[in-house]
Amino acid sequence: MPRPKTHDDALRVRLLHRAGELLSAEGPGALSLRRLAADVNTSTTAVYSLFGGKSALLNALYDEAFRRFGERVAEVPETEDPVEDIVRMGLVYRESALADPQFYLVMFGRAVPSFEPAEESREAARRTFLPVVRNVGRAVRAGLFAEVPHEDAALALWGLAHGLVSLEINGNLPPGVEVAPMYERAVRAQADGWRG
Repeated sequence: MPRPKTHDDALRVRLLHRAGELLSAEGPGALSLRRLAADVNTSTTAVYSLFGGKSALLNALYDEAFRRFGERVAEVPETEDPVEDIVRMGLVYRESALADPQFYLVMFGRAVPSFEPAEESREAARRTFLPVVRNVGRAVRAGLFAEVPHEDAALALWGLAHGLVSLEINGNLPPGVEVAPMYERAVRAQADGWRG
């Protein structure tokens, strides 16, 4: 009879989730493989078996963060209105960040200053941006946006979303701000600013 698999995908996901929490809450000094294993009630052998070491764990964390984010953005259905699709992607950007704040810093905050993702991981991360570029192109071709370089407009839209979400997640918004309606108005105003 084969031995039961103890280092399964569920353990892998728990380790990644906890690693993201440690990094975002306490910084890179808190992420030791020994502590991570103890926090998830497993052994350091399991961490090495699943990831091969700290560098590979960080790369897997980066990959998982962008995988989740990319899936959410890709789930935004394409409609006849590319500008509204862009706005909805901006709303999903915030929803994703709030659903997985432990991954947000890993994605965009250089949680471990010395960490450099593998090139294939960077390329996978870049692909999460392409749906926005594609919808900007649709908006330009439909005459809804001015004739602008698609990546320029997409980057400006993405940057607004990123800036507001970063302020929110890091607790830097003024007290009393109703974040969700303010955020949506800002995303809509940015999209409207690109109209032809």
